[in-house]
Amino acid sequence: MINALRGMKDLEGQNAFYYEKIIKVCEEIVKNYGFNLILTPHLELSKLFKRSVGESSDIAQKEMYEFVDKGGHEVCLRPEGTAGIVRSYIEQKSDKTQSVKRWFYHGSMFRYERPQKGRLREFHQFGVESFGTKSVYEDVNMILMLAEIFNRLEIKFELLLNSLGCPVCFPIYRDKFVEFLNSKETLCEDCQKRKELNPIRILDCKNEDCQKLLSDAPVLNSSLCETCKKDFKLLQNSLRDNGIEFQLDAKLVRGLDYYSKTAFEFINDEIGAKSAIAGGGRYDRLIENLGGKKGYGIGFAIGIERLIAILEQKEQKISRSGIYLCALDELYIPKLLKIATKLRKNRKVFLSYEAKKLAKHLSNADSANAQIFLCMGENEEKDNTLFYKNLENKIEKKLLIEALEKEL
Repeated sequence: MINALRGMKDLEGQNAFYYEKIIKVCEEIVKNYGFNLILTPHLELSKLFKRSVGESSDIAQKEMYEFVDKGGHEVCLRPEGTAGIVRSYIEQKSDKTQSVKRWFYHGSMFRYERPQKGRLREFHQFGVESFGTKSVYEDVNMILMLAEIFNRLEIKFELLLNSLGCPVCFPIYRDKFVEFLNSKETLCEDCQKRKELNPIRILDCKNEDCQKLLSDAPVLNSSLCETCKKDFKLLQNSLRDNGIEFQLDAKLVRGLDYYSKTAFEFINDEIGAKSAIAGGGRYDRLIENLGGKKGYGIGFAIGIERLIAILEQKEQKISRSGIYLCALDELYIPKLLKIATKLRKNRKVFLSYEAKKLAKHLSNADSANAQIFLCMGENEEKDNTLFYKNLENKIEKKLLIEALEKEL
């Protein structure tokens, strides 16, 4: 038998239902903010992502699905969505005219990492990217869109916020941070490499020992220049004015090299430990880094699998509903079909067309999240009754078929 690759799963049934629901909600909201659909290739040149996410990132060092194609090109399956869309922006020469473009996308991304709940090797994202707008109010719009999406889906969130500074003030902090790191002896192996390539990434390290060493590290937003301070204050005030609560997190760097100024992350703990369900920020330097003219960019991405896992868990907590109607002998199915037709005028009814043992029917009723279990066996058929069980309070009894609608 040929199985799916590890970390790659089919989206079907309830998962596919939630996928469609999430995409529909996201599309409705972002279109109201003036965003249009863009779909970029799944396969791109590897250097696109190495130059965007940074050589020091875990994506570039460990997680990209890379290979050499038949033309001798080093290519990879896209590990994230932003770089491909920036590439498209430049390829269309929109950077030359500083055109304002607002795009949204959704689809598969690929990273070779350890599969776990809500995190797969082929996963799906919904994201938006905005180009050509310098205003902090575009940053506000990004966060308001995400908050509206999660509120519409009834998913709880906490918002973490930080400013990474600009080319004027960031180098000042970088020098302070490197001086601090030089006074520390024991960094993990990954952070030793990050120290040479991009020290700021050390703030994002998940190693507990490294985090302890960073407890008294210089705070990133303490070195902001006057312009960045002003913009960061305006961002916070605008969010408060629009009823958005947030926490400042001086260690939030988002794990990718292309962020500058605003960085944000939405976290949720409904499927275990707190984890990111969406994140993004401003990346004004990325367009230039990928060969375009200096400009402005900001965006976010949502992890669809994590939202699906949250929605699935919430569904399990919803009260049971409907009736599961079944028989222990196929001879009784025609009679049950008539009963189901009457009940369906006012009730949701799951009718089983197969004869099974009582325990198996009860298991199927539980899987269907039914509230009421009704079953006909030999004795019930003779007595013109049905075996009744309430799957919420576990009450059991026999009900006369003629009085069924009244009893239920």
